[in-house]
Amino acid sequence: MTVSDQDRIFIHRTDALVNALVARFDECDPDELEAELSQGVLKLTFGDGARCILNRQSAAQQMWLAEGATAWHFTFDAAAAQWLDTKGRGSLGKVLTTIVERKLRRPFPLALA
Repeated sequence: MTVSDQDRIFIHRTDALVNALVARFDECDPDELEAELSQGVLKLTFGDGARCILNRQSAAQQMWLAEGATAWHFTFDAAAAQWLDTKGRGSLGKVLTTIVERKLRRPFPLALA
């Protein structure tokens, strides 16, 4: 099975994204937020035990985010240079920042491409 150039770009882009997020989340006290990355799946566990999961869906060329009973699917918009929700609910950076800041109860900006 050969990997297309488009698949390689997607994997490279998503690896860079989750690695940057892990580096940012590692700045947190593990009692308030712990990030675990395994095989392209980023699991965030907050101090209250709540979880948020971000993972790539290679077949769909999307990043999926789940928190509680809510889920988002993001595709990369090259013109905007950012991951945008397929239902128009905002960028991955904005949505994830909102979730993390709500859970941490403090500002925690994320700069995502």
